[in-house]
Amino acid sequence: QVQLVESGGGLVEPGGSLRLSCAASRSIFSFYAMGWYRQAPGKQRELVAVFRSGGITNYADSVKGRFTISRDHSKNTVYLQMSSLKPEDTAVYFCNAVTAVPTGTMDYWGKGTLVTVSS
Repeated sequence: QVQLVESGGGLVEPGGSLRLSCAASRSIFSFYAMGWYRQAPGKQRELVAVFRSGGITNYADSVKGRFTISRDHSKNTVYLQMSSLKPEDTAVYFCNAVTAVPTGTMDYWGKGTLVTVSS
């Protein structure tokens, strides 16, 4: 089992910045992929940014140039630095980790942290 705990959400004005953190209960070296998704009211959950095996990093087009994903292996933590925030970035942000299992892969999710961008 893997526990993921997000923090750092809150209310921010348009143009502002926030940094989200996701602390994992075990070494993030063990994950096939790890990153952030978000779900806005009435919409489907979507990818924001993710580290994948092989050194690949993916960002949603809507956040490229504004958001940066990073990680600290010593703290088993992945971060999402969000800048130039827009009202459309308002959503619950979820941390996700994927592990390899004999039958394929297994997804783990945090409970989410709410980001509200509003003046």
